Amino acid sequence: MSNPVQEKSQQIIPAVPDVVSLVQITDCHIFATAEDRLRGVNTRHSFEAVSKSVIDNSGHLDLLLATGDLSQDGSVESYTYLAQKIDAMDTATFWLPGNHDEVDVLKEQFIGQQIHAAKHVLIADWQIVLLDSTIRGEVHGRVSQIQLEFLDHCLRAHPEKHALVCLHHQALDTGSLWIDQKGLRDSDQLRENIARHDNIRGVLWGHVHQETHQTIGGVEWMSTPSSCVQFKPDSEEFAIGTEAPGYRHLNLYADGRITTRVHRVDGF
Repeated sequence: MSNPVQEKSQQIIPAVPDVVSLVQITDCHIFATAEDRLRGVNTRHSFEAVSKSVIDNSGHLDLLLATGDLSQDGSVESYTYLAQKIDAMDTATFWLPGNHDEVDVLKEQFIGQQIHAAKHVLIADWQIVLLDSTIRGEVHGRVSQIQLEFLDHCLRAHPEKHALVCLHHQALDTGSLWIDQKGLRDSDQLRENIARHDNIRGVLWGHVHQETHQTIGGVEWMSTPSSCVQFKPDSEEFAIGTEAPGYRHLNLYADGRITTRVHRVDGF
C-alpha cells in the first residue's frame, strides 16, 4: 500500500552525477530586522558571509540542506529575507524546522524557485530523508512515531539506495552537558530504528552549534557549526565558542562512501 505522506513529500532529481555534492547550512537564527544581533553577532551578515563562501569554494553543488533554526524570532521578515538569499544561490534547497522556527510561518514564507518542501529526496544512488524533530513550544526534540514510520517507509521503498538521514536535534550526545540536556528525547529509539536498516550511511543534524563527527558501525554521525554564533565544545554550562561561522560540505559516492569537511568563514 502506498504511503500518502511519502508520496506528498518525495522529490526525484533526475540528474545522475557520479558524486552527489551537497552543503548543509544550519542554525542561521535570522531576525526580522537587519540590525538585530545574537550574542553580539549580526546573523544576516554572518549568513551572507557563509553563503558567499559556499558559492566561492564549493564548485558544482547538487543540493543545499537547511536544517532548522532558520529564524530566531519566527517572523515573516526573517523567512522572506532568507528565502531571497538562498534562492540567489541557485541550488535546489530542502529544509526542515528547528525549535526556534514557527513552522506555519516557515511553510508560508520560506518559498522560492529553488526551495522545496519535500522531505524525501531521490538523487542518483542516494536518498535523503528529512525528519521533523521539533516539539511545539519546547527547546528539546523528539522523533515521533509518525516520523519513524515515514523513515521506515522511505528506506524500505528504496532499499537499493544509500541513505542520508537529517534532523535538527542531535542524535548523539556532544559532550556539552547543557546542550545535550536540550537534545533529542528518546534518541535511543531513533538509533535502534536506524540500526535496523543496512542502507543508512549517514546521520546529519544541527542544533548544537559545533562540529562533531563519529563513525559507528559504518554510519557517519555528524553535526555542523551554525552560520552565526558557536557554542563552546565540551562545556558543562552554556558558553559561547570562539570559532567562526561555518557550514558542512559532503560528497556522497555511488558505493555508499561519504567524505565531508567543515568550512569556516575566514576573517569574520
